Amino acid sequence: MTTPDAPADAPGAAAARERRLHPVTPLRRAWAPVAVVLGWAAHDLNEAQRRLVQLTATTVLLGLAVLIPAAALYGFLSWWFTHFSVTDTELRIRTGLLFRRTAHIRLDRIQAVDVTQPLLARFIGVAKLRLDVIGTDKRDELAFLGEREARALRAELLARAAGFAPETVHDVGEAPAEQLLHVPPRMLAVSILLTGAPFAMLLAALVVPSLLWLATHSPWTVVAAAVPLLGGAGTNSVGRFIKEYDWTVGESPDGLRIDHGLLDRDHETVPPGRVQTLRIVEPLLWRRLGWVRVELAVAGSSNSVLVPVAPREVARGVVERALPGVTVPGAEAFTRPPRRSAWCVPLWWRGYGLATTDAVFAARHGLVRRRLALVPHAKVQSVRLTQGPWERWRGVADVHVDTGASQTVTARLRDAGEAAELLRAQADRSRTGRRVARPDRWMSS
Repeated sequence: MTTPDAPADAPGAAAARERRLHPVTPLRRAWAPVAVVLGWAAHDLNEAQRRLVQLTATTVLLGLAVLIPAAALYGFLSWWFTHFSVTDTELRIRTGLLFRRTAHIRLDRIQAVDVTQPLLARFIGVAKLRLDVIGTDKRDELAFLGEREARALRAELLARAAGFAPETVHDVGEAPAEQLLHVPPRMLAVSILLTGAPFAMLLAALVVPSLLWLATHSPWTVVAAAVPLLGGAGTNSVGRFIKEYDWTVGESPDGLRIDHGLLDRDHETVPPGRVQTLRIVEPLLWRRLGWVRVELAVAGSSNSVLVPVAPREVARGVVERALPGVTVPGAEAFTRPPRRSAWCVPLWWRGYGLATTDAVFAARHGLVRRRLALVPHAKVQSVRLTQGPWERWRGVADVHVDTGASQTVTARLRDAGEAAELLRAQADRSRTGRRVARPDRWMSS
């Protein structure tokens, strides 16, 4: 578990009450010894098969008599020696049987607090609490807590991070949310089919095995090629439908809340002011229906989807809530590269476009699959101008805008003079944007 820097003697630590995870947690952790055995068997299948053949019924029973209690003991001890507590400034998690380690997670560095319920956990009534912390790559988690306890702890962490007095955090509760968007299952299913990926994989599953049969006349080769392609077509489409089922976006003082999932239920949060980049994606077959997809980049967060599919105007409203003060530029606001750039990128140059407003840098590209990237000026970390030999000959250049989420948005094939001016102006806009930007604070509205 990652340990962000925090003082070991943080204020309020003495008064913090240590708590344990839900009693069902040992059942989850008891699988570790079993996983070790299975891992050894998978590492050397031939040796494992040879040993299994030599085993007698008595040996198997004796092995189970040792393995099952050992797994149960390991699960119980790992649960018994895991504690967590919340102080005025940090969340502390203590773990370890032989080697003790304590994670100090500063509340003011918490990026998001999400509640996740795998399918089995939903039946049992427990949930995981997952935390995104600034400056760490790995997401810390508390698994498992009772469902009510997980939601109460989430509300407590957000209230403390927002600066509420310790004696009042339990009275604050979870902030109310106003629903902005709900994706109907039928719309989601149709949108997945219209991306074209399922049909492309099905076509490949028909063509590739046929070609292999003509070349080899081996049924095993055909089966070996067809099964993964058919499985991939189903898994890609069905898996996406299951994950994005019942997608709901709501707005609350602690950010945009995203709830989704058919089997595993996720309750995620897009923190206020932490969105670095938004992309509005419009596949070719969605255009007649007026549908778009919205993807996002948040520094330190693994969540990459804000809206899986929605009518263009509805999605635009959600985007403007995710980026306060930003209005999505209309089509008339974008300017294309000069016609001479067609020598650099024939035909596709028509898909590029650029628009800048007082609040956002917007770059468009793509003819078949259109993408519009939006970067608030306050989130720009650096601006770069690049120009290859062919672009120098045609008098054009690319302007790259880098954000804090390791994302880069590029305005392609701009006039060289315009690109140089854009570089200077964007640096000024970014400095001004950071100076006037609202603080990234939980429950600040």
